[in-house]
Amino acid sequence: MTESNRGGPFLDPFLEAFRGFLKHDQPQDRREALLRLSGLGVVAGLLSAALVMPWVGGAGLVARDAAAGFMSLPGDLDVPSLSSRVLLTADDGTPFAEVSERERRVVGLDDISPWVGTALMAIEDDRFYEHKGLDLRGVIRAAARTAQGDTQGGSTITQQYVKNLLIETADTEEDVEGASAQNLGRKLTELRYAIDVEDRLTKDEILEGYLNLSYFGGGAHGVEIAAQRYFSIPAADLDAGQAAMLAGLVRAPSFYDPLNNPEGALERRNVVLDRMVATDVLDAKEAEAHKERGLGIDSTPRGGSCAESDYPFFCDYTMRWLRNSDLIGGTAEEREQRIVQGGLTVRTTLDAAAQDAAEKAIEKRVPHEDSTKFAAQAMIEPGSGRVRALAQNLKYGFDDEAVGTTSLNLAVDQADGGSSGYQAGSTFKTYTLAAALEKGLGYGTSFSSPKSMSVSGMSGCDGTRMSAWNVRNAGESDDGSHNMISATKGSVNTYFAQLQKRVGLCETSEMAEKAGVHRADGADLGVWSSFTLGDQEVSPLNVAASYATFAARGEYCEPRPVRSVTEEGTGEQLKTTSECERTVKQDAADGVNHLLQQTFDGGTAKGLDIGRPAAGKTGTTDGAAYAWFAGYTPNLASAVVVGDVRGGEQNPLQSVTIGGRYYGIVYGGTLPGPIWQESMRGATDHLPSDSFAGSPGSFGDPKTEPAEQRGDDGDDDGGGDDGDEEA
Repeated sequence: MTESNRGGPFLDPFLEAFRGFLKHDQPQDRREALLRLSGLGVVAGLLSAALVMPWVGGAGLVARDAAAGFMSLPGDLDVPSLSSRVLLTADDGTPFAEVSERERRVVGLDDISPWVGTALMAIEDDRFYEHKGLDLRGVIRAAARTAQGDTQGGSTITQQYVKNLLIETADTEEDVEGASAQNLGRKLTELRYAIDVEDRLTKDEILEGYLNLSYFGGGAHGVEIAAQRYFSIPAADLDAGQAAMLAGLVRAPSFYDPLNNPEGALERRNVVLDRMVATDVLDAKEAEAHKERGLGIDSTPRGGSCAESDYPFFCDYTMRWLRNSDLIGGTAEEREQRIVQGGLTVRTTLDAAAQDAAEKAIEKRVPHEDSTKFAAQAMIEPGSGRVRALAQNLKYGFDDEAVGTTSLNLAVDQADGGSSGYQAGSTFKTYTLAAALEKGLGYGTSFSSPKSMSVSGMSGCDGTRMSAWNVRNAGESDDGSHNMISATKGSVNTYFAQLQKRVGLCETSEMAEKAGVHRADGADLGVWSSFTLGDQEVSPLNVAASYATFAARGEYCEPRPVRSVTEEGTGEQLKTTSECERTVKQDAADGVNHLLQQTFDGGTAKGLDIGRPAAGKTGTTDGAAYAWFAGYTPNLASAVVVGDVRGGEQNPLQSVTIGGRYYGIVYGGTLPGPIWQESMRGATDHLPSDSFAGSPGSFGDPKTEPAEQRGDDGDDDGGGDDGDEEA
């Protein structure tokens, strides 16, 4: 194109010729006008395409300025590989979920029925293989019809492909709006890119890209997913009638969606069939036969979400974590756009063996369809924060009326897709032990611990004096003196009430926070007299993470479900790092590990050993609203909670039948304990059988306990009764 063709000297004859084309009524006169227009070259096509717009009346003046800068527009449009899924794999690389904001499966042209391209070209661009991205004849024809009141589109398949690419690769909502704006500048940019695409790609490559990129409604991006969505067959098996319906969708996929507007879809499909006949690519009789058959819809529900995952709750937790992690973007908008674009392989920290073991143990004892009861468990690796498993008996679903389903991830915090938490019972006594040991108290610290007593003189962190607290033991615990070892084995409430007073109520709550404890609803921890008995609502993952702090000898690690994220196109790998900090003195953590190992030796965890060194603590809230077991080995920590989905306070675990077994009352050792035991055996089977490090004698004789207090506290299943009382 010469310089003179880019300015005013060209525009005047073009506009004059175009007006002449519009005013002629006779075919011969129009043919002559069309020849004059065609002779004006590429810019004539550009401006004619612009005039197709609904605002054709004012296009002449705008076009004069826009055309002058046309050849200076960028023409190097990046054509990215189309892969929109986020693939989640277990730690060993085994895929377990595909998440797609734009559900798409890219296929080659050889895997697409030839009828699809034929139908598409018939209705959208019947000269696709003849033009070079700009079809002057089609543009002039559409412009003329638009000028006469019948708005027509003049875009070629290449131009539509460019527009879709610009939308697909947009980084912001503003970019998306710009790529689809109804203005001359956008149209000229689109046409300039179309010339470039035609120079770099073959027609088959453009058609293949278009069919994989286009949106066909119903959440289906690309023809392969569209064929599955509407007909439950691969794109390669589409016949002429099915291809015609899909080709008709690209103009207005929401309006012609056959699932929501079958009448509109049928009418549009028939229009495409008629165009196929008119362009001599389909026999009229065959077209009529397809019309008589109707649409023949056989739909497949939308995939590409965590609901279809093998481990939906772990999938949901991971996706939420990604949306809040600066690993894939510095802002929330950048992260969301990155997930929407997809093309990521996320290697999670999921241990499939641990996950399967947890699910099996839970389902065995608290079947999802059996009752209104729930059980949830979290497993985490000490020293790294890697979340190994998240399991629950309720299945993933959004139908509130369906028995045994929920969209809540019961093992995690509310902000991570979970509930507002559950009171944790005597699992909180562990933090009292840690606070006492860190303060320098030894195993031999003793108190007279009657069945019930009143404890006064405690103060909160703000100096507020607490009123007297009446606390009592549960079960068959005898009156007498207890030290740390015997009181931990028997989970003696009156002992821990006095130990908390000795250490300080504020110091005890601060130790819990140092270990990593926080409320599941995001509120601040409440500091009341009954803190040591677990009156705070927490999640299993949070309890497991805090117990992992002791397993790691005082080092707290932020839970994380991701090891790395790999860009599928470039192979670039982004790795996560453990965010760990020593928050508890090492010798105090070692002391806690020693004390919690004793619970398996005639204590509340009697009979729950897993065949390797382990530490653990039962927890049952006031009135058995919830029951817990939290425990760990040096290389895996876990917490289990059992309750009622309708609320434990209103529906306590008393006189209930769960999994075919009757319970007069559910304690931490009678139901959560066996779940923990079986799941941990399976989860640690492939891990080294390490012993806890450190010297258990740092705080006195590790075997010292009052002789009269040996043994359990009367639990009917050998698991113990730590029936905590709240203030």
